[in-house]
Amino acid sequence: MTVSANAHVPTQHASKYLQQLCKHWQHNLAVEFTADHGTVAFPKDARGADWPGDGLVTFDAGPDLLAVRIDASVDGQLEGLKGAVARHLDRFAFREAPLTFDWQAA
Repeated sequence: MTVSANAHVPTQHASKYLQQLCKHWQHNLAVEFTADHGTVAFPKDARGADWPGDGLVTFDAGPDLLAVRIDASVDGQLEGLKGAVARHLDRFAFREAPLTFDWQAA
């Protein structure tokens, strides 16, 4: 079973933040990215967790927003990844933070 959520985060710096997040996470996670698209895989056992499956976060940068999609194995993992993405993005976007996340079930 997979649970998913999407958010469109308004920002004029979507590509910059996408790249910063991906570079930050590539030190311990499987990451692939370009200036406009990125994916980050969160293992099911990351930081001592025991989720049924891995989580995947996908970023797409547009001219005025950063689209974020999270695919998780269960609701608890989805909520945890939403929080991790929001905290990290707000840290990199400190001049704009807190950013608005309009999470919608996908």
